[in-house]
Amino acid sequence: MSKPIEITDPGLQPERTVIAWNRTMVSFLIASVVFLRWLPHYGAGVIYLVALSLLLALGIFASQRARYRKMSRGVRAERVSADVLAVLLTAGTVLALGVCAIVIVLGP
Repeated sequence: MSKPIEITDPGLQPERTVIAWNRTMVSFLIASVVFLRWLPHYGAGVIYLVALSLLLALGIFASQRARYRKMSRGVRAERVSADVLAVLLTAGTVLALGVCAIVIVLGP
């Protein structure tokens, strides 16, 4: 196991970033529960929405530790870069969820 990274950032940037990703993860978990409520009305297609939102929430959860370490090292080295791939993946998933939801609600 690696040694924990000590942060001396008075603004606690890595912690704020982790909290923001945690809020995003919880939002996707709540969305999946809301989609489950659609199941009796819109049929089995809703399972795709649930699976997609749960998959993204699980992905965020699984990458939190690595994200925190990267941010901590960046603060220490004074070279923090944005995680563009994670943001684009999240935005793309939200877009896909929206399109799938519209298709399901409007029907074939």
